[in-house]
Amino acid sequence: MMDQGSPEWRKSSRSQSGGNCVEVAVNLPRRALLRDSKLGAGSPVLATSPDAFGAFLAAVKAGRFDR
Repeated sequence: MMDQGSPEWRKSSRSQSGGNCVEVAVNLPRRALLRDSKLGAGSPVLATSPDAFGAFLAAVKAGRFDR
């Protein structure tokens, strides 16, 4: 199996004071990874396609999940 690199995790700039946030890695081919920043490296990882992740982000930005 070919090594496809290591995830480069990024945390939202809005989580500076809290730490209760989601981290995302989008530097790997054909997948986007998400994990809970509170748990760090021990967190379970959700893997999805970049297209699905992009659609999710667009829905968040459009306010589709606002209460």
